[in-house]
Order: sequence, then C-alpha cells, then structure tokens
Amino acid sequence: MSEETVPLAAGAGQPKGLLQQMEELMAALNADLSALDADLQSAGGNERGTAGEERD
Repeated sequence: MSEETVPLAAGAGQPKGLLQQMEELMAALNADLSALDADLQSAGGNERGTAGEERD
C-alpha cells in the first residue's frame, strides 16, 4: 500500500496544475456533450418525438 501513497504525496505539490487540467477537461466534455445533445435533439426530434421526453 505504500506504493499507492507515494504518487499521491509526489503529486500533492501541484494541486493547482491538476485542478486547472481537470477544469479544462470538464469544459471540453461539457462542450462535447452539449453538441451531442443538440445533434440528438435535431435528429431524434425529426425521426421520433421521444428525444425531448428523455431530456426532461
């Protein structure tokens, strides 16, 4: 188990860098999900009316 705690201690010196990286990844994921949602709503809304029901 000491092997698992060593990387955590080594990474503790850069929490701002890790936080910044996580924020950037979350922003990119959010943008991708928003684009996917828009695509699904436009495609699903034309083919079948259940896409809006799943979102609510």
